Amino acid sequence: MTNTARMSINEVSPAAYQAVLGLEKYIRANVDGELLHLIKLRASIMNGCSFCVDMHSREGLADGMSSRKLFAVGAWREAPFFDERERAALDLTEEVTRLGDHGVSDEVWNSAVKHFGQEGVANLLMAIATINVWNRLSVSTRTQPPVE
Repeated sequence: MTNTARMSINEVSPAAYQAVLGLEKYIRANVDGELLHLIKLRASIMNGCSFCVDMHSREGLADGMSSRKLFAVGAWREAPFFDERERAALDLTEEVTRLGDHGVSDEVWNSAVKHFGQEGVANLLMAIATINVWNRLSVSTRTQPPVE
């Protein structure tokens, strides 16, 4: 497989790009920043999006997040760096990202509602859905991380 980018959605379809960016702006204003970095990084790892993994790990570091916590997102269940609230959000992220035949389990849903309430879960769902859109766009178009 070649790593050459296929297209820039922003250049080819700027209105569609702006629509997704509108969702991005909403979630940035309504989801805790550190939690949002964890959600974006976990979904991006699951979806194999190198552009997004690079971007969200770098943004987390720039925002002062612990490198240990960011690096452990790939093995969050075994890592001691995450509190129950973060674990509920990461669990929800995994089940929504892998959305199989049975959807999100009651156990994961109830844990998320316990920690975030109905409105908080709605905002988490929007965050998870949005990063999954970005991942699918970036992977499909072979968007590459910047070379430094």
